[in-house]
Amino acid sequence: MYNFLPIAYFQDKFVPFAEATISIATHALHYGTGAFGGMRGIPNPENPSQILLFRLDRHSQRLSQSAKFLHYNLPATKIQETIIEFVKKNRPTSSFYIRPFVYTSDLGIAPRLHNIDKNFAVYGIELGDYLSPAGVSCRISSWQRQEDASFPLRGKICGAYITSSLAKTEAAESGFDEAILMNSQGKVSEASGMNIFVVRNGQIITPGFDHDILEGITRDSVVTIAKNFGIPVIERAVDKSELLIADEVFLSGTAAKVVPVNRIENYYLPENRPISEKIREKLVAITENRDSEYQDWVFPIDI
Repeated sequence: MYNFLPIAYFQDKFVPFAEATISIATHALHYGTGAFGGMRGIPNPENPSQILLFRLDRHSQRLSQSAKFLHYNLPATKIQETIIEFVKKNRPTSSFYIRPFVYTSDLGIAPRLHNIDKNFAVYGIELGDYLSPAGVSCRISSWQRQEDASFPLRGKICGAYITSSLAKTEAAESGFDEAILMNSQGKVSEASGMNIFVVRNGQIITPGFDHDILEGITRDSVVTIAKNFGIPVIERAVDKSELLIADEVFLSGTAAKVVPVNRIENYYLPENRPISEKIREKLVAITENRDSEYQDWVFPIDI
């Protein structure tokens, strides 16, 4: 059961979370015509009257871009300003997750994006570890990642997550923690809600944007951190068999952060994971504002 933050942003105003409700006839509920973002926040360990948000500007920009697919002009500045005010009103005292989203709010039944009302909302939940930091088991999903030719994968569009949901439940019901989806060419794409990285011979390999992945912000952070460490990062096609013989495999995402993979199907991966551990520790230090090199990734809000 989630502990929701008490205040939400809904229909252009801040209201108690319990009052932020929609009709069962809402267009987005029926057609998946929405888009969402997600970002982490924590109280500053050195200053309890300050909240730290991770890469607020990038998250706001991505949601603004996602909204364009819905024919909704929502400036990134509006998103960012609303989230700042949202945090100030809620004054969270523990690690939390913010979910800003846009959606078609009409009560009509025609599947369309023109001549239809849209809206922007924000809510949040208290959130610790989304997945075990000790590592997860994965299965190769029987469900296939969508193609950009038929779905705007550059956005976090709500409707796309039926595939993620099917894959996640299939994995859980067959005894695994997480799913890995292949694309239409039979190459590795991503996990149900995270990007994937493979370590072999001191190099990090990860599927590129041409393999139907989400443009993950944590993924971008991992790539940047690795390159600054001097670790080669190669973006290319990844075969299923390459996962099974990797030195390390790890997942990244806003909710999950960096999580190692212990097992894929019935293949166990090495327990020694120096590269993924190094990146995970660096990312934690950055989000806690303990790393001056990446201070521009951390947005402090005085509450």
